[in-house]
Amino acid sequence: MQDSSPAATATLGGGCFWCLEAALRQLDGVDSVISGYCGGHTADPDYRSVCDGRTGHVEVVQIAFDPARIDYRTLLEAFFAIHDPTTPDRQGNDVGSQYRSAIFTHSDEQERIARELIAELDAAKIWPDPIVTTVAPAPTFWPAEDYHQDYLANNPRQPYCVAVVAPKAAKLREKFRARLKP
Repeated sequence: MQDSSPAATATLGGGCFWCLEAALRQLDGVDSVISGYCGGHTADPDYRSVCDGRTGHVEVVQIAFDPARIDYRTLLEAFFAIHDPTTPDRQGNDVGSQYRSAIFTHSDEQERIARELIAELDAAKIWPDPIVTTVAPAPTFWPAEDYHQDYLANNPRQPYCVAVVAPKAAKLREKFRARLKP
């Protein structure tokens, strides 16, 4: 029997897109994750110009997911579990506005869920500082260059992957064990 649930889209930025892609693709109900750029002021950005800070874009992942298997809130909970949403324009040693924490929403319902979850997490004082994650309607998404897609799978021995990307993917597996793909 084939499920006829329409796919939903989430667009999230929380540091390097390689980390988000490697971690979030493990969740059951996530059909695809594409690394890319969102929220800037130039058309068709490339990696060099985004990293130089000239475009205003955020490194993001655009996720196609099946809401019958994973709801948007659970996806956001996983997103918040694998990055620090309290540091403006940085994640660890990755510094620059392209690494800011951002949720680009695709509906009023997604915006409501994101704002409610941020308020709950702030109230719970999970982090010593307040959450600085921005929530805004999703502008144009620009897919990143092909070599950025499936980066950890294609570069498992690359030093950044060993030191940063793989540990974030492992953190998600630990915290969301019951929600992983079979």
